[in-house]
Amino acid sequence: MTGARAFTNVDSLLVVLGWMAIGAILWTRPKGEQGPERRRDRLSIVGMLTQGLGFGIAWGFRQSLVSQPWTPSAAAIARTSLVVLLLAASVWLMLAAVRTLGRQWSLTARVLETHRLVTEGPYRFVRHPIYTAMLGMLLATGVAMTGLVAIAVAVVVYVLGTYLRIGVEERLLRESFGAEYDAYARRVGAFVPRLSSGGWR
Repeated sequence: MTGARAFTNVDSLLVVLGWMAIGAILWTRPKGEQGPERRRDRLSIVGMLTQGLGFGIAWGFRQSLVSQPWTPSAAAIARTSLVVLLLAASVWLMLAAVRTLGRQWSLTARVLETHRLVTEGPYRFVRHPIYTAMLGMLLATGVAMTGLVAIAVAVVVYVLGTYLRIGVEERLLRESFGAEYDAYARRVGAFVPRLSSGGWR
């Protein structure tokens, strides 16, 4: 095994461990709250599938590895450092978001009668921090496993899916919380901190 291949495998192993941590967070999350629903919108499943396609691109289009032995370089060290930073930040943000949301978390867009508007924890900085965390995981996966073109395409596809899911979810939230949610959206970006006020409306 060449040094270049070994180093790339280290990056890939870090990504796999990061995804295992994300899986553990979601597997052990509090069970979703049950009760009368104000509204559920299954159109978010289309957005979810589109996001999944973005991840499929990041995982599926591996870059070609050079055959010569790897030698320490600023670029190689910077790449692995970036992967570690993205993974650590994403796992932390996912954990914080899931813990803050608690039993209100749901795979598809829905609002129960007992739901409240969550604006604390990571929700102080972005309205949809779980999507932010998943974007970080996508970038980490792409940096470790694919070339620049594949990363760019994967990000565009993921953002399109996220745009769709956010649009569906925010319609429900505005119907449920009205002016309270409008004021929150004016203060906080959708899934990128300090995005233009109101985000995706």
